[in-house]
Amino acid sequence: MKVYKTNEIKNISLVGGKGAGKTTLTESILLEGGTISRRGSVDGGNTVSDNTPVEKEYGYSVSSCVFYAEHNGKKLNFFDCPGSDDFVGNAVTALSVTDTAALVVDGRNGVDVGTLNNFRTVERIGKPLMFVINRLEDEKCDFDNVYNQLRETYGNKVVALQFPVNAGPGFNSVVDVLAMKQYTWPKDGGKATASDIDGAHADKAEEYRMALLEMAAENDEELMMKFLDEMTLTDEEAIKGIRLGMVDRSIFPIVLVSAEKNIGTDRMLDVMSTIVPDVTEMPAPKNNNGDEVKYDENGPVSIYFFKTSVESHIGEVSYFKVMSGTLKAGADLTNMNRGSKERLAQINVVCGQNKTPIDELHAGDIGAAVKLKDVRCGNTLNEKGCEHVFDFIEYPAPKFQRAIRALNESETEKLGAVLNRMHEEDPTLLIEQSKELRQTIVSGQGEFHLRTLKWNIENNDKIQIEYQEPRIPYRETITKAARADYRHKKQSGGA
Repeated sequence: MKVYKTNEIKNISLVGGKGAGKTTLTESILLEGGTISRRGSVDGGNTVSDNTPVEKEYGYSVSSCVFYAEHNGKKLNFFDCPGSDDFVGNAVTALSVTDTAALVVDGRNGVDVGTLNNFRTVERIGKPLMFVINRLEDEKCDFDNVYNQLRETYGNKVVALQFPVNAGPGFNSVVDVLAMKQYTWPKDGGKATASDIDGAHADKAEEYRMALLEMAAENDEELMMKFLDEMTLTDEEAIKGIRLGMVDRSIFPIVLVSAEKNIGTDRMLDVMSTIVPDVTEMPAPKNNNGDEVKYDENGPVSIYFFKTSVESHIGEVSYFKVMSGTLKAGADLTNMNRGSKERLAQINVVCGQNKTPIDELHAGDIGAAVKLKDVRCGNTLNEKGCEHVFDFIEYPAPKFQRAIRALNESETEKLGAVLNRMHEEDPTLLIEQSKELRQTIVSGQGEFHLRTLKWNIENNDKIQIEYQEPRIPYRETITKAARADYRHKKQSGGA
């Protein structure tokens, strides 16, 4: 695989409500990017991103999946995040280490609870955002209604780059107001054919384009002056304005896809490789001392581990982002959190559970290492002389808790080790050994979160467990002032 420079790397999180079609879109992206030659399906249980046994049984994502696509000379690193709010920790992790959120909206439902929740998470972390309206092929899809909902909910920051010609069961064509072309796909998906815009849609296209250019011009004084003088911008100027607007969150562009039919994905990737800011255009992250650390591929090597997982066939996999420098296979680094030395004999780019060794990764890129000696989630590894330490992921507080116990008392110690490992994989799962209650308390984001934990322990680790209500720690306390007199008599001497 090609080694990409820092300014050729874009990191994107796919977020959205449960059932919006993110996993199906992932398959479409991988097929379009040439990473896979045959797409899987959620019903078939053979998708790249839903690859764990629990996801195959439930039929939807419970953990984020890292994958990539190469398109137009750019490397697009993606995170497919679970839609359920019970697994919001995965979205928080992904958004913290990526630069842009692609919020997938179900074209049948419009702005639903999942859309609102995920938008709030993106807003809290402060990342650029674009909307991807999916399921344009469904008979219940109403683009104009969804577009109006988005505008009513999030204001005039929402601007359409495309609108459909024929949303519904026959969907295969959009008008792209950035390129001012009409794109038509074969019925079974594939590469689009560009043509002039049909006369019936010309006025609407001109209206949408003027709105887009006006929004783009507002982000740069020179662009604004030109737009006021000439009432137009070149495509390059429009792209520049949109990128600036995305960085400061003043523009939320919309693109359209039918992930199920593989229609629109190629044009979506064109847009992402063009208008989504690369890592060098984003505000530099800060280390624990509050100092900005620019993504400089010529700087000292510093990498931040944001995720760990255990895969049955290879063991522990540790995912990292290169914060500075150029990381090369075989590098000897120091763990700044634990004081230990670590050699990264092999580094990989990741596509689900597939790992591809690579010689080097530049600042801003995402990679993974296998079976490291002493690395935990949240650790920073540096080359000699570099003192950066990063800790910028803030997880939400737990909302739901239960007491947990092994049905076989002899497995209590083993259960404790499993729970600690689960916390490493998912930091939103908190484990407490309560001496006062004499119970092990596990806290998570919701009932489904803890039910998934139970499934994993019983099916993967073969420990039968049960949940109980946590005991109530009754305590006595002084409620009012009181006075008492007492004479203590004690006999001394004698037997």
